[in-house]
Amino acid sequence: MRVFVTGATGYVGSAVVRELLGAGHQVVGLARSDPAADALTRSGAAVHRGDIADADSLRAGAAVADGVVYAANQHISETTDPAARALTELTAVEAIGEELAGTDRPFVITSGILGRTPGHLLTEETPTVVTAPRLQVELSVLALGGHGVRSSSVRLAPTVHGRGDTRGFVTALIDVARTTGVSAFVGDGSNRWPSVHRRDAAALYRLALESAPAGTRLHAVAEEGVPFRDVARAIGRRLKVPAVSLTPDEAGRHFAGFLAPFVSLDNPASSVLTRQRTGWRPTHPALVPDIEEGHYFGELGDEFNAEP
Repeated sequence: MRVFVTGATGYVGSAVVRELLGAGHQVVGLARSDPAADALTRSGAAVHRGDIADADSLRAGAAVADGVVYAANQHISETTDPAARALTELTAVEAIGEELAGTDRPFVITSGILGRTPGHLLTEETPTVVTAPRLQVELSVLALGGHGVRSSSVRLAPTVHGRGDTRGFVTALIDVARTTGVSAFVGDGSNRWPSVHRRDAAALYRLALESAPAGTRLHAVAEEGVPFRDVARAIGRRLKVPAVSLTPDEAGRHFAGFLAPFVSLDNPASSVLTRQRTGWRPTHPALVPDIEEGHYFGELGDEFNAEP
């Protein structure tokens, strides 16, 4: 299968590219810069120059593909306006969808789990409620199932961990612990964070592309919910700093920036139906063992250090 991949040089997208190539697929990656194009070439993928803000380039990439994976991560971008980012993504996926309509070709979108059903188990059958602008992107792509597109959504766990993670939650928590001298959690730290290893997530994208029926929601969740205190303690052990409990008020001051709203969030999510429907079986290290391997602390190299 010839697969057009957006976000092909990103943290998750680069793993998806390698997964697809390893399974014998041809990959054409979207690249908006020379370094991105060079990285794709070194990985063995072909290059399609363009940008997710360029609808014509997206249509052209989709037109000559047997399937499309949208792994672009527009919520980490030049703009801090969530509505503007969501509009860019919605325009992008609608352009791709128009090109794929009526072809029964697969279109796999990236979505997320964070904050959808706080305190309650999220399953693949839980209806999507648009609590954030970006969720409209998922609804738009899934609706393409009624227009001759084999569309599916891979909902990533909040913590997609593994070597090469430089901007995720774990890295941010480590930075705070290094700066403050303590690795903190809120209250008893029993609130749960789902997690998935980067390479296991990539395998699910491939399975979705190859076989997911139209309108399928899939959960890239290897661990339903890791207690936050276990994450904090693992970080504390590696940094040799104490793991301490904070009150909610203390946590608001301690975890400055984007982390503050999330460190006390209880966000369990199931992947039972995903495993049943696709045969997906995560095989890479779980979150705490992955932290304990040491690569987050500069003790091991990035497995994909030659390409971003």
